[in-house]
Amino acid sequence: MSRVYRVYFAPLSVMGAILLSTQAMAAITPKSDTPDGHKKRNSKNARLPNKVVSNKTDIASTDEERLTVSGHGFNTMHQSVGLSRMPQDVMHTPQNINVVPQALMRQQNVKSLDEALRNVPGVTASIGEGAGGMNGDQFLIRGFQAQNDIYEDGLRDFGVYSRDSFNFDSVSVIKGPSSEVFGNGTTGGAINMVTKAPTLKNLSAAYFSGVSASYYRGTLDFNKKINDSTAFRITGMGDEHNVVGRDYIYSHRWGVAPSLAFGLGKRATLILQYMHQQENSVPDFGVPVVKKPGNSSSGPITEYGIRRTNWYGTDSDQNATNDNMETARFSYKLNKHITFYDDLRGGEYYRTFAASKATCDATCTANYFSGKEAWVARAGPKGAGNATGPYPGSSMAPLPYEQKSWSVQNVATMVADFNTGFLKHQVVAGFDIERVNDVRSQSTYTRNKPYANLVNPNPYVGDLNLVPGDSNTAGLVSLGALGAKSHSNGYGFDTGIFLFDQIWFTKWLSVKGGFRWDRWKTAYNMTGGDVSKNPDIHLKDTSNVFNPNVSLIATPDEHQTYYFTWASSTTPMGMYVTNGSVPIRPGTNSFASPEKSQLYEVGAKYSILHDRLGATISLFRLDKGNAINMDPVTGEAQGSSDRQRNQGLELSVGGIILPGWNVSATYALYDSSTLASGTAANVGKKVQYVPHNQATLWSVYNAFPTKPYNIAFGGGLTWRQGVWLDAGNTARVPANLDFSAVISHRFNEHWKISMNGYNLANRLNYQSLFSNRATPSAGRMFLGEVSVAY
Repeated sequence: MSRVYRVYFAPLSVMGAILLSTQAMAAITPKSDTPDGHKKRNSKNARLPNKVVSNKTDIASTDEERLTVSGHGFNTMHQSVGLSRMPQDVMHTPQNINVVPQALMRQQNVKSLDEALRNVPGVTASIGEGAGGMNGDQFLIRGFQAQNDIYEDGLRDFGVYSRDSFNFDSVSVIKGPSSEVFGNGTTGGAINMVTKAPTLKNLSAAYFSGVSASYYRGTLDFNKKINDSTAFRITGMGDEHNVVGRDYIYSHRWGVAPSLAFGLGKRATLILQYMHQQENSVPDFGVPVVKKPGNSSSGPITEYGIRRTNWYGTDSDQNATNDNMETARFSYKLNKHITFYDDLRGGEYYRTFAASKATCDATCTANYFSGKEAWVARAGPKGAGNATGPYPGSSMAPLPYEQKSWSVQNVATMVADFNTGFLKHQVVAGFDIERVNDVRSQSTYTRNKPYANLVNPNPYVGDLNLVPGDSNTAGLVSLGALGAKSHSNGYGFDTGIFLFDQIWFTKWLSVKGGFRWDRWKTAYNMTGGDVSKNPDIHLKDTSNVFNPNVSLIATPDEHQTYYFTWASSTTPMGMYVTNGSVPIRPGTNSFASPEKSQLYEVGAKYSILHDRLGATISLFRLDKGNAINMDPVTGEAQGSSDRQRNQGLELSVGGIILPGWNVSATYALYDSSTLASGTAANVGKKVQYVPHNQATLWSVYNAFPTKPYNIAFGGGLTWRQGVWLDAGNTARVPANLDFSAVISHRFNEHWKISMNGYNLANRLNYQSLFSNRATPSAGRMFLGEVSVAY
């Protein structure tokens, strides 16, 4: 049974009801079923939540609407994780899970996955690079690579692109190793996007945004009930914008996501989905990191007088992506004890990419700090030399390339709830099969890419004469012993089985344990180029991995959960098929050995104030061995003998403080270190990209909600302490601090206007990081929105 709330909106505010936006909320009071005002809860469902929560709106009059919901949009404790393999809600899943709900994304006018994840502590955006230079969404969780751990509705999204939020219903970050659920990878955690699926409620909504940075954005959301169990939904997006505070950077993208659902509310349900997103943009690899004479560590050049607007790319740089995913999700409830799920997805990804990588070498740095003219190489360390002017420049890395990838994944799951004597069980079992293929062709420039003036860079360099790599083998980049090759192709094929059982000894005490076994087979081929000097290379690897996990869980009542979890994960070589320039390399030393990690976590979760407010606290220790690192020059995924540890405290709270006043806040305290390394000087140093402290806060209050002069206003901040950019702790970026705000007004039940302000202090922050560069974040920006819904 779901808790019932009475939600009063301003007159004509159906859009707020649809979106559960607390900008429109006036009062929330639990509907009492007992004399003390507390609604009784089915204890079985509290321990074994495995049901679909539905919303129901009943318009009682022109001045009042009544909405029946389970929990609240900002209290995510009773929200589904969004995966059939994780049938419990957030509260009863024994891991730290940060959820960015739809209500929060609407208030912040979130436009991308990257923006949504800024509400989650421990997530950092990184820049990929090298001969197969990566860009798009590249994240680290708790300081560890997670670019291969992005999921949509529980299925892996292998694409390398910037994901727009137009089809997101919510975004979750499941912290810590989750290999028993997701398979190989997930050292720091996994990111799962829950998409907007068809419902049995008609909806027509459109949103139009713009103001700063030539920003023009429109999205639509249309849902049509066809009959009592069938519905169609389509979402769409068009977005064109520049970036405040960064010269020459722009993005043009559009997307569409139709879906069709059969059997809603029935024993058998089938949801068919398609997603297409296309983008044409300019990649921003940021500014070089330099060491000022007399300083003990390096920092971004923009910390020493260089304008934050400076972009060191060229007019040849481009990022064109075309991404498609087809998904079928089927569920069948055999009886009250057993439910079957089968999720199938195919994906096709196309990418044309060319970028510039600014390098200010020792001569460049010395010239700048001594007041002389300084020049930056735009093609990486090779060619940086001791240049004193814009020529001859360099034609070396990162090279342009074309990439074509495809993938298919099928996950079949059975969830069974049953008793054996006095013991209650929930068994989750199934198998997972996935295949991903990648083909890449390198191109080269026959004309050198001119150096850029450090103070006044000029992107207009003219035609650099782009040609296929085989016609200019001298321009190909050598990847060490692997040589210089013009073509590469590879695949990964994973077969996995998983099984875990949660056993209740009493109504409040249970243990959960299980495992996942995977056979990961990968191959990688490098061909073309000058084969007389660099013969073709064919590499392959097969890994059989076993990842167990166990949790002890106590639930004294439906409002609190306490847990201890131990889990392991494995990342074999070759995991980064689509988003690493060299996903596998010969087995020298430990380079071909899998990366392994262990998680120890103890935590507590609460849903209080009649489920209006949710809170979590967790203490964790995450150990990782044979850490995989990305080479700063080539972009190769390399194993190492390093053992790293990150441990700390994470707190979060979200929900309604008082009627009409919502809050979402998080805090993380991390203590990271390198326990062992082949480089003795790195032992004891902090793990790169891991902040010591990090926090977020967002709060909005809705005043006079039933009056024509209603207004909602609020805002918040995100703060990240400075982080080290390298394992030796010799390069560092300063702290990020971003203040944001929102104000909105509803004219009637259909129309609303709002204004969001971002980075109101216009601070110089750095969002995307890599070992030798950092990308300045956008400056002060305002974005107005007009929205309409029926």
